[in-house]
Amino acid sequence: MKPGELRRRYGSTALVVGASEGLGAAWAEALAEHGLDLVLIARRPQVLEAFAAELRRQHPQLTVDALVGDLRHPDWLRHGAQAGVGGREIDVVIANAAVSPVGPFVTTDPDALEATVEVNALGTLRLARALLPPMAERRRGAFVIMSSLAGHQGSPNLAAYAATKAYLNTLGEGLWAELRPFGVDVLACSAGAVATPGYAAAALNRAPGTLEPAAVVEAALAALGRVPRVIPGATNKLATAVMTRVLSRKAAISIMSTANARLSRRP
Repeated sequence: MKPGELRRRYGSTALVVGASEGLGAAWAEALAEHGLDLVLIARRPQVLEAFAAELRRQHPQLTVDALVGDLRHPDWLRHGAQAGVGGREIDVVIANAAVSPVGPFVTTDPDALEATVEVNALGTLRLARALLPPMAERRRGAFVIMSSLAGHQGSPNLAAYAATKAYLNTLGEGLWAELRPFGVDVLACSAGAVATPGYAAAALNRAPGTLEPAAVVEAALAALGRVPRVIPGATNKLATAVMTRVLSRKAAISIMSTANARLSRRP
């Protein structure tokens, strides 16, 4: 997407949820390069504000607001972003926040499992329900849901996380079809392994096809407005085709089980 096109097509202000590092930070940086004012949402105030301050330094012509918020506790959504922070409209939304407990389902903390559903699935649903109607009324806007290849089949030791990502993939495709007539573009970005701090902390080594966050964002921006779902990276596209079209479900789940056991640092 050419510089300035994003702003001309959708508007001037972007909301990025899960914005303080990794993919969220890459999204914020890319949107700033496209000239969009930013509203950044994350749970850790010090990390968030430090990142926002750096963006303000790099882009003094833009407004960069930082708001501490958690999709599991959506008061900030009802009283902040929905009204347009500072009275401004929200034109582009990046739903990037996620919880991903790794380990056997039967020994994982029940609160962590519930948080996975509440943040990844219910939180994204709340975000979409709050911010898509105003976009539809204005007949312009964009909503990007960051999903995962884990959601294409059962994923042992990531069962709850993968299930929420399957929900997001399907939600994004349905919303893509519903909102197109209103001039609103919805995209589910089904990413594979991404070299984020969280991934580095959880993985013994990089999986084949691991991408840098900026490459994932670039692929999503290129697909926005064209397709309902994008899989960044040639290796990930090929792997998905094999896993979903060639192998049996049993074989695909077995491969995911082996991959998760190899990559996880946890027992």
